[in-house]
Amino acid sequence: MSSTSPTRSITPAIDHVHIELGERSYPILIGHGPSLWQQAQQHFPKGTSALIVTNTTVAPLYAQALRERLQAHYPVIHEVVLPDGEQYKDWQTLNLIFDALLGHGADRKAVLFALGGGVIGDMTGFAAASYMRGVPFVQVPTTLLAQVDSSVGGKTAINHPLGKNMIGAFYQPRLVVCDIDTLQTLPPEQLSAGLAEVIKYGPIYDMAFFAWLEQHVADLRAQQPDALRHAIRRSCEIKAAVVSADETESGLREILNFGHTFGHAIEAGMGYGAWLHGHAVAAGMVQASRLSHLLGHLPDDSFTRRLVQLLQQAGLPVQSPRIDPQRNTARYLELMRVDKKSQGGAIRYVVLKEPGKAITEKVDDATVIPLLDAIGRVTI
Repeated sequence: MSSTSPTRSITPAIDHVHIELGERSYPILIGHGPSLWQQAQQHFPKGTSALIVTNTTVAPLYAQALRERLQAHYPVIHEVVLPDGEQYKDWQTLNLIFDALLGHGADRKAVLFALGGGVIGDMTGFAAASYMRGVPFVQVPTTLLAQVDSSVGGKTAINHPLGKNMIGAFYQPRLVVCDIDTLQTLPPEQLSAGLAEVIKYGPIYDMAFFAWLEQHVADLRAQQPDALRHAIRRSCEIKAAVVSADETESGLREILNFGHTFGHAIEAGMGYGAWLHGHAVAAGMVQASRLSHLLGHLPDDSFTRRLVQLLQQAGLPVQSPRIDPQRNTARYLELMRVDKKSQGGAIRYVVLKEPGKAITEKVDDATVIPLLDAIGRVTI
């Protein structure tokens, strides 16, 4: 896919990717060490106070260090520690952020800092969009998945029992700081979950990047710094190009949901938190690739086999689970119909026109049912 390349400047320690949205443009800084934070501090929004939003897992690891970096910029710094897990991405937990803001008398000049993974980033962004009708926030993602996907682009949301990310707002951060040192404390399964979102960018946009991932997936799982920086930078560049062209997901940006229609159904059907988001997306990408073949876009299953091999090497599941023993296919269809891309009750899927080029297409249930019927029986 051809698109105007986003601006990128590189220093020995820091990569800089720019999200171009006019007055709401902002930088993504990728690196580690003091030089990263020295540059990041130049972009901190001005404010009367700061609220660090984090969770019970991340707070003991990184909250104090972030607080120390904020002290020279904000006269008052507060912190709210949320429970950790996708199952807490709901109204009740979101209100804890509002409770902290109101309890501390935060005004329109308060700045929120999202310190954590995708759940923290999504909820902090939604709170920032809503509090006093909008206050600034900064993303400090501490998981690979958040660094390459959820922290970039301004999609904020909470889950509903009937659908993932169905309640939210488009609201851009002022800055994204990707400190790759925070990935050192990431459990292996969380690192693999992030790799699913990295791998996604190949089939939808850049097959040269996909080939690079095939060659370096072992380096990424071993957290080789140069490989991580390249993967994060290229992922952010692709997302920056897509978001800059279609901020509110009215067209092109939908391709970023490759595998997500199936994946979100898995998450909702199994119960939020039972499957990691990246694991569900991995299995969903395999289904979406198979659907692309059924629709006649891919001439055979050779790319699907290639995708399966890379996902397996990344430590990711490639088979979707049965989410309802009695009516699995019907349940999948029900859950996929509660999808932001659906229109008039018809399910629209991101499929591959060819490897490296994705489109969104309305597909009738009769075409998809054989894929869903085969869940649990197909051998990869």
